[in-house]
Amino acid sequence: MIRTITIGSCISVQGVFERQVSNGNIIVRVGNKTYEGKPVGLH
Repeated sequence: MIRTITIGSCISVQGVFERQVSNGNIIVRVGNKTYEGKPVGLH
């Protein structure tokens, strides 16, 4: 599943969902890198 997250106030990253962490953030994978951030809600 492709998910979009925000990192900081301006940067968005879209990648394959990996897992959700205890603080409410999620981790997505883009190529061989992973990024953690706040999920973008569906509108």
